[in-house]
Amino acid sequence: MKDAFGLPQSLLVLGGTSEIALATARRLIARRTRTVWLAGRSSPALEEAAEGLRRLGADVRTADFDALDPDSHESALGKVFAEGDIDLVLLAFGILGDQAEDERTPARAVRVAQTNYTGAVSAGLVAAGALQAQGHGSLVVLSSVAGERARRADFIYGSSKAGLDAFAQGLGDALHGTGVHVMVVRPGSVERPQTPFATTPEAIATAIELGLRRRAETVWVPGVLRVVMAALRHTPRALFRRLPA
Repeated sequence: MKDAFGLPQSLLVLGGTSEIALATARRLIARRTRTVWLAGRSSPALEEAAEGLRRLGADVRTADFDALDPDSHESALGKVFAEGDIDLVLLAFGILGDQAEDERTPARAVRVAQTNYTGAVSAGLVAAGALQAQGHGSLVVLSSVAGERARRADFIYGSSKAGLDAFAQGLGDALHGTGVHVMVVRPGSVERPQTPFATTPEAIATAIELGLRRRAETVWVPGVLRVVMAALRHTPRALFRRLPA
């Protein structure tokens, strides 16, 4: 169960090698979290991530999970929930892709969409159902500011995040009043730190913790992006397409 400050004692990360997820896990372990599940494809990187968290004093376990295999999601996540209640599920997997290459090779673009959207829809619904069955918990979904309005420079990635964002908002509405809380996190770019309003995994982790304490439904990182994107959403298309990448 969550502590008096609304922070989880148990955490399940979908996308167990995500830098954002690991920064969040480290921050929560420093507060109250004692049990962590890292779900992802079996790899040395996953085991290394788990060992790093164990050194912080948490009971860390790994679980096989493949975002591109929706048929396995119910079984994979069911095994985790069978071991005990989960206070927080952090949906943190996703790929950026390469816009130029993805445009030239539709199969690559489909993989971005299947990972970031289709896989997330499947895993999100399975996780939400398990949280609802136990009667409590939070689902935190890592979206992106790129999903607010697709740009020429990354519209394949942006469109996949737009779908994910809309799905997560709708899921939150569907679960309102059930005891399950859904929070959508919209960070600026982590992969491109030189871009305006870029952020870091640590800053996102801090924002997630504060959002959980407030039971927020939407979190922007940095917060000024809320205002910036409100303006960009209403920028005429002819002007918007000329904005720098």
